[in-house]
Amino acid sequence: MSAPVVTRFAPSPTGYLHIGGARTALFNWLYARGRGGKFLLRIEDTDRARSTPEATAAILQGMQWLGLDHDGDIISQFDNAARHAEVAHQLLAAGKAYKCFATQDEISAFREAARAAGQSTLFQSPWRDAPTTSHPEAPYVVRIKAPQNGSTVIRDQVQGDVTIRNDQLDDMVLLRSDGTPVYMLAVVVDDHDMGVTHVIRGDDHLNNAARQMMIYEAMGWQVPVWAHIPLIHGPDGKKLSKRHGALGAQEYQAMGFPAAGMRNYLARLGWSHGDDEFFSDAQARDWFDLGGIGKSPARFDLKKLENLSGQHIAVSDDAALRQETEAYLAAAGLPALSPAQSAAFERAVHCTKERAKTLPELVEKTHFALISRPVEMDEKAQKNLNSVSHGMLNELTPQLQNASWTRDTLEDVLNRFAESQGTKFGKLAGPLRAALAGRAVTPSVFDMMLVLGQEESLARLADAAERLKAA
Repeated sequence: MSAPVVTRFAPSPTGYLHIGGARTALFNWLYARGRGGKFLLRIEDTDRARSTPEATAAILQGMQWLGLDHDGDIISQFDNAARHAEVAHQLLAAGKAYKCFATQDEISAFREAARAAGQSTLFQSPWRDAPTTSHPEAPYVVRIKAPQNGSTVIRDQVQGDVTIRNDQLDDMVLLRSDGTPVYMLAVVVDDHDMGVTHVIRGDDHLNNAARQMMIYEAMGWQVPVWAHIPLIHGPDGKKLSKRHGALGAQEYQAMGFPAAGMRNYLARLGWSHGDDEFFSDAQARDWFDLGGIGKSPARFDLKKLENLSGQHIAVSDDAALRQETEAYLAAAGLPALSPAQSAAFERAVHCTKERAKTLPELVEKTHFALISRPVEMDEKAQKNLNSVSHGMLNELTPQLQNASWTRDTLEDVLNRFAESQGTKFGKLAGPLRAALAGRAVTPSVFDMMLVLGQEESLARLADAAERLKAA
């Protein structure tokens, strides 16, 4: 019976959760969740000069927005430093690592001589096989004894088998001269101790795998399954960077993209399931596998993100959409909805969500339900109100006062009224849109009247008639 799947996401807390990191977290989350496994979170905070609590908080907030829940406690790599050093000393005791007393000046001189002779500049320490009796009383680093012959094969689920000649690997430092462990050691020890079975990360770490495998094999530990995924590029085909615009997960929340749309889009950035573009979280968990990840970099396309986001908004539950919209407003630093507006938004969103690609668009299209009287009118709406409109609104209002407030009845009343005026409903719709919403472009007049209710609708029509009378 195979061991349960355990994946991890291990960001460095030196900034926000950028899109590349968010996709890596998503791939790990999908792979674990789809197999009943565990998805763990480790903060790689060994760089104390650059790691900040604010950055850690930003990463956690970004993951929370994306709905990427993790199992167990968050692991701090810095807190495990003693354990990392312990492993280095175990390798030292087993003769699989050694103390190197070479100074920086000596290492630089070795490399300059090698360069001048046209030879490899990988440092070959004279202390690798030196007897302990020759060790001086001086600072030293601990280096692993790298294999000197043959080759190392990284069996990668995305890149295929990648072979690296062992004579291209140096005796990597495990402990610095002050006794602190290096990142490469810390990663391996943490992954082993956390029981990580699959390491899914960016392909910029591919070369690290060969060096990390030295530690796994020297300790007799099971090497995890590797899956190095291509990086994300911008529309210009270059590595995604600040010049391409917003990069932080929270920035995309503040721009008004729904989390489900972002998850769907990120999943499709470099992974595919046939020709499927739009899919639910449940489908993504069921379908996601490492074999569907391509070898070529994916290109970030804002238009595709908008399109998928619109599809997710359209199928979202109204109450959930209200909650996500309120979270978007907070993230964007915009005024919150009042309790009355919140309730009105939830009542209205069913008739606006199919036409919005982002949450700001959704708020804009649901504007009619959020405003209060007297309704302010934009320039185009004002043009739809004239002396003819004034007479029509005055004649229509009594008929609506006595109508039952259902779609069928409203459609019948308004269509019959338009016919009695010798016109079509389209001519009547403009003044009604202006009166009800203050806009020329709105949801269906009937939808707005049903959402607003009879009392509010009639009051807005009366306001518009008074406005025309006073003009």
